[in-house]
Amino acid sequence: MAEQTVKFLLTEREIPARWLNLLGDLPGDPLPPLHPGTLQTGRAAGSDSDLSDGPDRTGGLAGALRRHPEEVLDAYRLWRPTPLFRARRLERELDTPAHIYYKYEGVSPAGSHKPNTAVPQAYENARAGIKRLATETGAGQWGSSLAFACSLFGLECEVFMVGSSYDQKPYRRSMMETWGATVHRSPSTLTEAGRAQQDHPTGSLGIAISEAVEVAASREDTNYALGSVLNHVLLHQTVIGQEAALQMQMAGEQPDVVIGCVGGGSNFAGLAFPFVREVLHGRAKMRFLAAEPSACPTLTRGVYRYDFGDTAGLTPLMAMFTLGHDFVPPPVHAGGLRYHGDAPMLCGLVRAGVVEARAYRQNETFAAAVRFARTEGIIPAPEPAHAIRAVIEEAEAARKAGEARVILFGLCGHGHFDLSAYDDYLAGELEDPEFSQQDMDAAVARLPQAPAIA
Repeated sequence: MAEQTVKFLLTEREIPARWLNLLGDLPGDPLPPLHPGTLQTGRAAGSDSDLSDGPDRTGGLAGALRRHPEEVLDAYRLWRPTPLFRARRLERELDTPAHIYYKYEGVSPAGSHKPNTAVPQAYENARAGIKRLATETGAGQWGSSLAFACSLFGLECEVFMVGSSYDQKPYRRSMMETWGATVHRSPSTLTEAGRAQQDHPTGSLGIAISEAVEVAASREDTNYALGSVLNHVLLHQTVIGQEAALQMQMAGEQPDVVIGCVGGGSNFAGLAFPFVREVLHGRAKMRFLAAEPSACPTLTRGVYRYDFGDTAGLTPLMAMFTLGHDFVPPPVHAGGLRYHGDAPMLCGLVRAGVVEARAYRQNETFAAAVRFARTEGIIPAPEPAHAIRAVIEEAEAARKAGEARVILFGLCGHGHFDLSAYDDYLAGELEDPEFSQQDMDAAVARLPQAPAIA
């Protein structure tokens, strides 16, 4: 029967032919990046640096849509479109009148949403004559995705993997090396940035970014590629939300709330931005909820300031919520969410009140993940476990209110390479590190003396 449908599937012909650019729809004027040396804006001041949009400058285009190159669309067909599920078993477990849907990106070759941007970035760099890409990775999802994409277009790939994740997730490293990438534990001794951070052996995304940017800057045949935060990355990920909108139409429902986890912002933006655009244009009403770790609470406790995107201060400064570019988060298992800042576009929406943010502790997110796995079958990565925790809160609120709310969330990847984290949780050995006010005060004191934001 139609009302018992679990999977909502599109055909390859229904893969969105264009990416959605939300930049022109955002409240207020976008704040430009600042050059790390001059603190000035504009290309004349040198803002076109290694943390720019690179050969793929789609992030700043005014138009709402940009067509996929055919070579990119051909690669997308390896896993897109991805399924939308109705979480009927979870609904019954929660005894909620809410209807829960999740868009599952774990069917990609790398097991997450990251290939949606890795493929076009590798394609554009190959087309521009670049031979190598250098990057960082936290949990390994981005590094493995870029390694996969580089293998498709004949590029070499060098990855600096955050130390704690390098130790926790050895088979992510194996994936990258299988696709031909070279992987280093960060902080390494291969770069000045890494050698300067040897007192922080667990590493951070900020440190790994510094190392990769330094490598890219030292070679003419090498570009730096980033898997989150930047405008073009968020744009590439909007294939997720565009597909989800079509699938929600198939289900005959519209979300009341859209939920995603946030580290740098690409997963959340990919799912939410097509729906946000409808809200900003007055064509729909819904809420948007970003879930992050209490150990790295950028959106919920960070300050809205100009800050570097990396630890060493090699990148342009961006206007965003930040915990301070030299902040090294505790080694929580959600390695992809251990970033001191967030995407400027997303931060602007949080600041404008369009997106709400909540922070969750590590144990409660794993409790939610286990509950989800024991009902829906999929073992989620620790990152989307934060979104699942928020979903459970929303479903329980719907039950208390007696309202049949429609909840859509992003399950951005599977947890097959995160089973050591599940071992720790099931053994009762997971900690719940928190970000203290002392940490926040110290981070604010060390922020660069950039122009104030009104």
